[in-house]
Amino acid sequence: GFSYVDLVEGLRDGRFYALKRILCHDKEDRQAALHEVEMHGLFDHPNILRLVAHCMVEKGTKHEAWLLLPYVKGGTLWSEVQALREKGTFMSEQRILLILHGICRGLQAIHSKGYAHRDLKPTNVLLDEDDRPMLMDLGSMNKAHIEVNSSRKAMAVQDWAAQRCTISYRAPELFTVPSQCVIDERTDIWSLGCVLYCMMFGEGPYDAIFQKGDSVALAVQNPIVVPPTARYSAALQSLLSSMMTLNPQERPSIDDILHQLEGLQPTPAGQDTTQI
Repeated sequence: GFSYVDLVEGLRDGRFYALKRILCHDKEDRQAALHEVEMHGLFDHPNILRLVAHCMVEKGTKHEAWLLLPYVKGGTLWSEVQALREKGTFMSEQRILLILHGICRGLQAIHSKGYAHRDLKPTNVLLDEDDRPMLMDLGSMNKAHIEVNSSRKAMAVQDWAAQRCTISYRAPELFTVPSQCVIDERTDIWSLGCVLYCMMFGEGPYDAIFQKGDSVALAVQNPIVVPPTARYSAALQSLLSSMMTLNPQERPSIDDILHQLEGLQPTPAGQDTTQI
């Protein structure tokens, strides 16, 4: 179903919340909304938006699922990237690393429970006042490992991805699913690469292709070309390229990426360690 988000104020605590109202036209829509609720229930993590409360409201013959979520004042990562682009500036490497580290922590929590987000993109990342990212919109989440052993199953996965995974952030293996394969959580690593690219260059690598009406499905079959830039270190550019490897088996895991980030990132304030 379609959803709307309202800003609401708690009568008892005076705090602001985001109320996500999902319009459910049939039983399938209701199940999808309850699936999103269930996915939220799996996590209590600082980099995953928590669900405060939920209910199903009857509206005549239809239903609305109400999901009460914390109001995050900073808005989305996409709105921040757009604001910088309008000023003609780009994110510093230090800020990119800080945000990327938090996104990776959230993904690590999801992957460690055997799930994949499947729709990671800048509009699904919220930033609080301290630039702490929170992953949201867990409605496309499903089991990380999907075994495909027939052309029928391959087409079903492909159709599902076309509906649930945003086209310009969708991994190549979800456009043309082979009849014998395993789809795993490394679809998220590709999307993470697209998000990193967006932070570095002001838009996703396939956003312009999609907006022009050209084929993203064809474009993602070719190796990514990272624009030459002196703004960012060779190590960060190399990390980006590794995430956007066409063969999912060659992409790093989220643990590998976090390990690499530790070598790139200065220790956050208050987390100094002493080597003995």
